Amino acid sequence: MPAHEGHHGEQGNQGHGGGGGDGGRQGSRGHAGPGKKRAYDVVVVGGGHNGLVAAAYLAGAGRSVLVLERLDHTGGAAVSTRPFTGVDARLSRYSYLVSLLPSKIVRDLGLSFRVRSRTISSYTPVERAGRPTGLLVGGGEGRTREAFARLTGGEREYAAWERFYGMTGRLAQRVFPTLTEPLPTREELRRTVDDEEAWRTLFEEPIGAAVEERFADDLVRGVVLTDALIGTFADAHDPSLRQNRCFLYHVIGGGTGAWDVPVGGMGALTDALAAAARDAGAVLATGHEAVRIDTDGRTAEVAYRTADGEGVAAARHVLVNASPQALAALTGGERPAPAEGAQLKVNMLLERLPRLRDSSVDPREAFAGTFHIAEGYEQLAAAHAQAAAGALPAAPPSEIYCHSLTDPTILGADLAQKGYQTLTLFGLHTPARLFRADNDGVREELLRSTLAQLDAHLAEPLADCLALDADGRPCIEARTPLDLERDLGLPGGNIFHRELSWPYADDGAGRWGVETRHANVLLCGAGAVRGGGVSGVPGHNAAMAVLEAPAAGERS
Repeated sequence: MPAHEGHHGEQGNQGHGGGGGDGGRQGSRGHAGPGKKRAYDVVVVGGGHNGLVAAAYLAGAGRSVLVLERLDHTGGAAVSTRPFTGVDARLSRYSYLVSLLPSKIVRDLGLSFRVRSRTISSYTPVERAGRPTGLLVGGGEGRTREAFARLTGGEREYAAWERFYGMTGRLAQRVFPTLTEPLPTREELRRTVDDEEAWRTLFEEPIGAAVEERFADDLVRGVVLTDALIGTFADAHDPSLRQNRCFLYHVIGGGTGAWDVPVGGMGALTDALAAAARDAGAVLATGHEAVRIDTDGRTAEVAYRTADGEGVAAARHVLVNASPQALAALTGGERPAPAEGAQLKVNMLLERLPRLRDSSVDPREAFAGTFHIAEGYEQLAAAHAQAAAGALPAAPPSEIYCHSLTDPTILGADLAQKGYQTLTLFGLHTPARLFRADNDGVREELLRSTLAQLDAHLAEPLADCLALDADGRPCIEARTPLDLERDLGLPGGNIFHRELSWPYADDGAGRWGVETRHANVLLCGAGAVRGGGVSGVPGHNAAMAVLEAPAAGERS
């Protein structure tokens, strides 16, 4: 995601939302049995990573905890699976990179989980003066400086790059630690940032103004802007500043903005979280779908159904690790309108990495970081305008990551020995509305045109490099927003559950940003304030809100 350079090496205390492993069956399928009722201190609805974080904290604090998960595995969108028949490659099927998970959560829960930094931050190919070239960011300051000079013919853009990301880096160091603290007010956060230029740039003016003021080269402008558009359908100058909120969360992760690769795939994180919750005493009940929450603000009952019938669990607190729309449906509230997703997710397995038209770059370096495709500044603006008018972008923008270059453990030994590699593609500016009339047909059309944009920068067609599964089919799968809505229950396919929020108190957000209109029902999913991405932050904050609550029987 972010194009600026991260740190190198392997880290054990850090951790971009189901089930762990291969959709691991980590839970108990019959904790109480249909028709029976048991009482718990806390019932968590939804076994995604945030629900598991909350369960591990609360069970570790001595609370009795039940997690109800609709699917037959935990993990939500943070899963590793073998999607291709007969092929031993474990892909992070939905979410795939790690930045926003605080090391505090990893330490507190004693998770056995590691991430590795990518040695190259990004490569962006382009044709200039009739020749293929590109911008490689990474491999050290000197090498990045030289790459900027070759592309732009001088030092100006690199100097602007250093100043801009120096500013966002300082802001990240100050803002990221606040995510696991009670919500600050806007003015409190502004004082914490203590940099009026940074505050104006990220919190008050459309990010497009900052990009255009600081950078002159169209390609460099586009690389910077992409962090504002991941899963967010917006123009650079959108007055709502939704693009700014997206950009903010992409540059503050870990206090550095670096996005790293989870060792063993994203399922390794949810495996570790499920184990921590279970070991602390939480009951993980898969195949249990919550259908209703009844509460008087002090005690609650959660009705659920299984393949064998129905049941009810009583609790002092209920944590909903699902969307605000699902929360409203469960509690009988008014459902908010969904904020549609706007991404194409493609998983691939290759027999080899393709050769590039830009022969000065090794494909193992170009694909090791973020490989930007059709993401020049003007290309992004054109794609947004076309999609806003109801048409697929003529040149769909996207970016690719090769996780197996950084973490080959996700490949079976035979595949790794033969040089196979995984590719993950994330497409931008394809809102859910474009797929409503014909999801399957539009998906195929968009996939073809997206891969054509990639092929324009390759010396051989990507199709020639795709591996085949046991049935002889190419190892490639694509997911639209509507597919994510169907498979994961994401309203409109929005990977953040709703519009991202500013990380400060606004519109009665409550002390922790997880509170709802019911005193003992909390929202611990990505739709909470400071939610979005694989962070565990809403799960942590909901657990803290429960632990701060008054004694049993009192209003929390």
